[in-house]
Amino acid sequence: MIAQLSPADFPAWRDSVKAAAPAVLPLVLDVREPWELQTASVKEDGFALMHIPMRDIPARLAELQQTLGSDHPIACLCHHGMRSLQVANYLTQSGFTEVVNLQGGIDAWSQQVDPSVPIY
Repeated sequence: MIAQLSPADFPAWRDSVKAAAPAVLPLVLDVREPWELQTASVKEDGFALMHIPMRDIPARLAELQQTLGSDHPIACLCHHGMRSLQVANYLTQSGFTEVVNLQGGIDAWSQQVDPSVPIY
């Protein structure tokens, strides 16, 4: 089962990752479409941000495994949390061990973390 993380709880998760492994920068994997990214995006703040549309994840899985390693902390993000949950499940089934889903997606991020992020 994939851990569900509210955007409000994300800073604590990010900080716990950094406390456990100071050299590791957690990753927010944004799986939305390019037009969505242009409409609204989170800003890197103590985490790395990578955009790979959901449909491209299978083709780029080897790249993720080689670049990050299977134990790298990843928080998946989409519009409302459903696509990111599917990607989080896929990553877990593919051997990634530190994956969470940002419940409510960027919509909830805008409401709970950064109101400057547009709601669409």
